[in-house]
Amino acid sequence: MTTHLTNIFASARLLAVAMTSILLQGILTPTASSSTSDGFANFSDTPFVRPESTITTFDAPDAGTGPGQGTLPFAINPAGTIAGRYSDAGDVFHGFLRTPDGAITTFDVPGAGTGPGQGTRAANINPAEAIAGRYIDASDVSHGFLRAPDGTITTFDAPNAGTGPGQGTIVFAVDCLNPAGAITATSLDASNVYHGVLRAPDGTMTTFDAPGAGTGPFQGTLTFGINQAGTIEGDYVDASDVSHGLLRASDGTITTFDVPGAGTGAGQGTTPQNISTPGVVPGQYVDASDVSHGFVRAKHGAITTFDVPGAGTGPGQGTIPFCNNPVDAITGVYIDASDVNHGFLRGKPVSRSWYLFSVAVLYTISLTPRFREVRGPCLLPQINTQLKQGVNERIRRRYTHTALAQDA
Repeated sequence: MTTHLTNIFASARLLAVAMTSILLQGILTPTASSSTSDGFANFSDTPFVRPESTITTFDAPDAGTGPGQGTLPFAINPAGTIAGRYSDAGDVFHGFLRTPDGAITTFDVPGAGTGPGQGTRAANINPAEAIAGRYIDASDVSHGFLRAPDGTITTFDAPNAGTGPGQGTIVFAVDCLNPAGAITATSLDASNVYHGVLRAPDGTMTTFDAPGAGTGPFQGTLTFGINQAGTIEGDYVDASDVSHGLLRASDGTITTFDVPGAGTGAGQGTTPQNISTPGVVPGQYVDASDVSHGFVRAKHGAITTFDVPGAGTGPGQGTIPFCNNPVDAITGVYIDASDVNHGFLRGKPVSRSWYLFSVAVLYTISLTPRFREVRGPCLLPQINTQLKQGVNERIRRRYTHTALAQDA
């Protein structure tokens, strides 16, 4: 009898931890009276993540106060430590780290330029508080960096990275650094062709190209994320400027895919945006009419497409997912028929009473060290502009749908 009860309580504890992780991360969305049951939460009229959330605003020291200046957080780890960048009064970028107690540490990578648009761009953080990103030097060349938890900074360049303005090694946001310290990056070579890059925790770098990737200016292979298993997601742009999805396994095997309905014209196609711990990939595809739609690719290849209610159906409008978490909640933006941006959360609704009851019962469990191990990264949009410098306007529009978007 004692053994039976022990097993029951052990199972209950594991279930409680899992449920707390799900609820407190916002994997399940509390159902509001004004929302529908279609699995989408619109930020304008639905409580995001949980009722009575506390919102804290902050500015990095020396952040500029002019148009386009200020503080830009990009990533947060399970403990609540935030990494990002700020631009000062001279439009120079600097990195920052904000701990859960509100303390902000700023930093600059040695060699970072001090002119407008140059400087340090921190964009990724892992559970150990290592930070990855890129810095732009005085010649407008990009280089990768890794800041260790003790503040030591290591810089790196891909073997094939160009050395001209706008070229170099680019580490995008938000999930290009995994818990083991592996970094995925993109290099732009001397001919302005993109290539995928993997930097192992020991500093070894491997470059790769997806089969079918174009070799013309601003074509090639781009990477946007790496998960705990070492699987990399991204896209490649072919010789016709059409985008296709790619996954690179830890053994180097590359799988390419196209979402049914994706357009085949320049600036159209399939663009993955993120990858979760289980290997689920959300992203967008642009159809033949230049309308964006969301998709989710399961670990084994099954693809589900979706559109947020209210998303526009004109060119440059539609649904653009950015990020998912370990249990497949997805956040992103949709652009309506008036070209206005709105946030969305795609997840499974749960009643408010069940939500509050679960949180009350499981709150203390959420504070245990065991919970920190289970808990995954939070939902953060990966918003990148100037992703493909010099590429035609149709391609650029996919990454610059909002004037507030910033690249990593």
